[in-house]
Order: sequence, then structure tokens, then C-alpha cells
Amino acid sequence: MNAQSTVQSTAPVHVTVIPTMRYRDAPKMIDWLCKAFGFEKHFVVPGEGGEIAHAQLTFGNGMIMCGSARDDDWGKLVKAVDAGRATTGAAYVVVRDVDAHFARAKGAGAEIVRPLDDTPYGSREYAARDPEGHVWSFGTYDPWSEAH
Repeated sequence: MNAQSTVQSTAPVHVTVIPTMRYRDAPKMIDWLCKAFGFEKHFVVPGEGGEIAHAQLTFGNGMIMCGSARDDDWGKLVKAVDAGRATTGAAYVVVRDVDAHFARAKGAGAEIVRPLDDTPYGSREYAARDPEGHVWSFGTYDPWSEAH
């Protein structure tokens, strides 16, 4: 099993909560998440038969972990989403230029489930569903900024 890593860091941990998800076609979805949403491959561990045993994708100083849907111990707890159905959670990603991000995602075929709009709490944001059904929100609201 070979691991691919594009980033090696000895920097301290900046994020302590990392969402995880499973995909039926993880290799395809990793490429799609990078193309459509701007994630970068940080660490990818191939599994058997073209599966992904474990992957870490970064966006700024944030990260998600994902892998192929399997019927192992973790797979019995965390399932792949049924595309087009409601999920029990979604990820919110802070982006500086949400208009450009929206155009990129839409151009890559992301299903827009909440249009780009300004919110009453000062954010500009939108939501999209990836091809396997996970819902993602992207916006300018940064709860860590001094303005909030």
C-alpha cells in the first residue's frame, strides 16, 4: 500500500474537528472535490481493488477525511449517502471569494441546492450537493474573525 502526500508539515494543529465521509467511488469523488470545490490532496492511501483506504483533503487550514464505502466496522457506522436524499449533516467551508467559488463549483457540475445569496448575519453563501449526495455550504462568514 503506497501513500501519496503532497504536503508534509511539522506545524502545530490548527483545526481540531475534521469531518469524515464515505463515498461509493472515492477515487472519482476525490478528484471531483478538488476540481469543483478547490480541495487539495494532502494524504491518500490506496486500498484494495482501486478503493481508497483513507484520504485527507485540505482547504486552507481545514481538512476532511474520506474513503471508500466498505462493509467494515467503521462502514457499519458511517455509510455513503443515497444521492439526492437528505443527509444528517453538512460541512461549512469559509471562502474568501464566494462568487468565484460558486462559479467554479457550478462549472464543474455541482448541484446547487441553495443559491448564492447574502444572509441577514452578514455572510454571502451558497450550498451544493456533490455527485454522491453530500451537502456542502460555502460562504464568507468566518466565526473566528474579530467581527463576530
